[in-house]
Amino acid sequence: MAASYTRVRTKAAPLCWAFVALLPMIGLTAPAAAAAPPPVEPIVVHLDQAQILQLPDRATTVVVGNPLIADLSVQPGGLAVITGKGYGATNFIVMDKAGAILTEKTIEVTGPSDNIVVVYTGQTRQTYSCTPDCSPRITLGDSGIKDFDKDTQLYNDFFTSAMTQAVTRNLQASGAGALNSGH
Repeated sequence: MAASYTRVRTKAAPLCWAFVALLPMIGLTAPAAAAAPPPVEPIVVHLDQAQILQLPDRATTVVVGNPLIADLSVQPGGLAVITGKGYGATNFIVMDKAGAILTEKTIEVTGPSDNIVVVYTGQTRQTYSCTPDCSPRITLGDSGIKDFDKDTQLYNDFFTSAMTQAVTRNLQASGAGALNSGH
């Protein structure tokens, strides 16, 4: 069935166009600079890697949208270290003492950038770091036989398993950092 439409013309149409034509003369148009802000590129961080960022002057508060994806620690001299903790995207907001937003940016955490090999055996996944020899690597999402129900061959509660892996990795990383810093 073909769509049909009817175009209606009224005597008011020329009057409307005349009004639209007068808008720039009386200053009622939006300035060209306010059209659309240029897209802001996200900060891309690899999983388990860090990146240095210069914070704006007067920055006193930093809020991270999802600290399971990325963490941001403020350092002296207005520097911040962004660490990729889990796959995905989140944001962070930097505010001054009065609560005014100084900047807001998106962080994208991607997979490891080094030489890795991922081995799938059925539904299980194991990751190996090959730099240059291959050795097992702890990577979010890796699984073992114990993660699957023998009867249904389905993953046992993926969310709980992923959260346990993320928390365990973060605790182990914090512990290793404390040992390396002498605390």
